[in-house]
Amino acid sequence: MGIDFLISSANKCIQGVPGFAFVIAKRAELQKCEGNARSLSLDLYDQWKEMDKSGKWRYTSPTHIVRAFYQALDELDAEGGVAARYARYCENQRLLTDGMRALGFEPLLPKNLQSPIITSFLYPHPNFDFNAFYSQAKTRGFVLYPGKISQTDTFRIGNIGEVYPDDIRTLLDIIRELKY
Repeated sequence: MGIDFLISSANKCIQGVPGFAFVIAKRAELQKCEGNARSLSLDLYDQWKEMDKSGKWRYTSPTHIVRAFYQALDELDAEGGVAARYARYCENQRLLTDGMRALGFEPLLPKNLQSPIITSFLYPHPNFDFNAFYSQAKTRGFVLYPGKISQTDTFRIGNIGEVYPDDIRTLLDIIRELKY
C-alpha cells in the first residue's frame, strides 16, 4: 500500500486504554530516523533500538497499559476480528442516526461521508440548550461530546468502544425523555 509508517494508539477501535502508541514501520525508513528526534521521549529510533536489543522500553514500562492492550487484542479476536467490530460500530451508528432523526436531530454529514466512529448532530432548534441536554444525559450515565467542529452548532456521540446496539437504544430512550 506504499505505507512507510503506521502509528496508532492502544485505545480507539482496539478498545485498549490510552497510554502508549504502537508503530509498524519499514525497517529501512525507521533507520533513516536516527538522530532526527526533537525530544527524548518521542525518539522512535532510539526506542526501537532498545526494544530490538533488550525487548524493553528505554524507561519505565507502562506494564498495566500493555497488559490492557493485550486483553483488548484478545477481546477483538473473540469478537470476530476487525470485520466484526467494524460491523458492530456500523450498526451502532445506523441505529443512532435513525433514532436521533426520529427525535428531531439531523446528522451534520451526509451518509456517504459518515464514518461509524463518532457522529455529529446539528442542534435541533435555535434555542437548544446543549449544557442542559448534556447534564441530563450525564446524570443518566451517558456522556456526550460538546464542541463545534465547524461553524455550525453541533454535538457528537461516539459509536465505538464497549458500546453495543442495546446501549444505543437505551441512550435514545433517555434522549426521548430529556428536556432541551
